[in-house]
Amino acid sequence: MSPQADPIPAPRRYKEGAPTVVVAEDDPAVLDILVRALGNTYTVYAAVNGSDALDLLARLPAPHAVVLDVMMPGTDGVAIARRLKDDPERRHVPVVLLTALSAPRDVVSGINAGARHYVTKPFKLVDLLAKIEKAVKAK
Repeated sequence: MSPQADPIPAPRRYKEGAPTVVVAEDDPAVLDILVRALGNTYTVYAAVNGSDALDLLARLPAPHAVVLDVMMPGTDGVAIARRLKDDPERRHVPVVLLTALSAPRDVVSGINAGARHYVTKPFKLVDLLAKIEKAVKAK
């Protein structure tokens, strides 16, 4: 996932000097909540499906954290997490998986793919924000 010549898209929310977080979520309501909440602390880039997330991640410098919905059109969040971990320039980027899948095998699959945190829906926003903050600080 090396950066391409295409220009970097504008973030959905910008906070000068703040760490960058990329959010990929196909539910518009959840995406809006995440962008608004994260935008108070971070510069936030958003993607509405897995393919857009991969394109965005290829064009941006390595973000401070990535929040990925697991079940998205195009490439799913687990596959994106694996690709990040296989990329020498982005393997250190903390990944938070957000999903309705809560079976133990799903959690294990997500963690094995490289997720630092696995959060199930419905989620408490304050808990998710704490996990993202922890992930950003650990980077």
